Amino acid sequence: MTERTVLIIAYYFPPMGLSGVQRTLKFVKYLPEFGWKPIVLTTSPPDYYAFDESLEDDLSSEEIYIYRTNYSGDNKKPKTVKFPSYFKQRIGRYLMSFVYQPDRFIKWKKDAYILAQKIFSQHKVDVIFATAPPFTDFILAKELADKYNKPFLVDYRDVWIDNPFHAFPTPLHKHYCEKIEHEILTHTKKAIVVTRHSKEALVKRYGFISHNDISIIPHGYDPDDFAPYKNVKPDRQKFTITHSGLFQDDRSPKYFLKALSNFLSKYPEAKKHVSARFLGLMRKNHLKIVKKLGLSENVEIKGYLKHSEVIENLMQSDVLWFMQNDIVRSPGKLFEYFGASKPILACIPDGVIRKIALDSKAAIATEPRDIPAIERAIESLYNLWKNKNLPEPRIEYIEQFDRKQLTHELSKELALASDL
Repeated sequence: MTERTVLIIAYYFPPMGLSGVQRTLKFVKYLPEFGWKPIVLTTSPPDYYAFDESLEDDLSSEEIYIYRTNYSGDNKKPKTVKFPSYFKQRIGRYLMSFVYQPDRFIKWKKDAYILAQKIFSQHKVDVIFATAPPFTDFILAKELADKYNKPFLVDYRDVWIDNPFHAFPTPLHKHYCEKIEHEILTHTKKAIVVTRHSKEALVKRYGFISHNDISIIPHGYDPDDFAPYKNVKPDRQKFTITHSGLFQDDRSPKYFLKALSNFLSKYPEAKKHVSARFLGLMRKNHLKIVKKLGLSENVEIKGYLKHSEVIENLMQSDVLWFMQNDIVRSPGKLFEYFGASKPILACIPDGVIRKIALDSKAAIATEPRDIPAIERAIESLYNLWKNKNLPEPRIEYIEQFDRKQLTHELSKELALASDL
């Protein structure tokens, strides 16, 4: 087989943690199995909210190369910083956006471009693949593609212009980014998105794009991550509902917590059995809600865990819960929940993600802020648990989200783009 090389531009990459790294990490892990040598262009880990060095275990293949900007070689560990309140996050993002567009990572592009030139001098690169956010990655990919006459693909983990959480302080700022995105989509060989909603948003905004110009490769789960825990079972004396990950932007557990409080008030005998488990960083105001509602004995705050520990906790759970107030973004946690083969409580508006959850035949869906509906869902799932009758997702359905299979789809897109 002819050796093929793909340059992957990804600012977020292990040992940085959180959900933003998982998709790219697994693509890099599995691409060598499909005849691709991945070269990752990323940053040396800055101070960040969370780190997980264990993720780098997936990068042991000799066919994987990683280049980091500003790498000093002294193995000095970056600091872990506190996750800000939603208010502080919004204000900071808004103020920063006045100066830096498409995002503050545009400051990184100069160093990344210099390092990319070194990569091109040492390797024969066939195609460039950039994943975003940050959308600076897309700009860098196009500049390198122009300089070296190489095809490039862009991977939208979230939409850009139509993302309500991307800060545009003035119409001029938005118009500027729209021009950049238009230029990128005009020249990319293929845009890849995670949901049909994202695809339709791009087609609607840019009339020159056809459906054939955009491929959907959803988020997924890696069976290898779950294999060590296949025999882990929940505590039969506890009904454990688990949430994994951050409550980003406008997401809040308060509606679920209020519903849980109402349920326990209605069925006090359930208090000795019910446990709501939270894996990941929590904002201070969310912790205050737990205390205010008198749920301290029924809520476990696990904090940030290594990915392997997250998987173990998912397997120890009876029900997995997530919430989202918009239909724009695609939560990676849903697909990891599929990997755990557990029933799901999906508090999300009607749209693509809700449909994906319901199509598993093991999910109950409610509106994200409908406290009575969430309470009824908890009651229903609790009764199913008592009767040992909780549903499981259909195996033939969830297998389509296997990370290895999804990477195979990506490998075919890379081959088409590079005419190999």
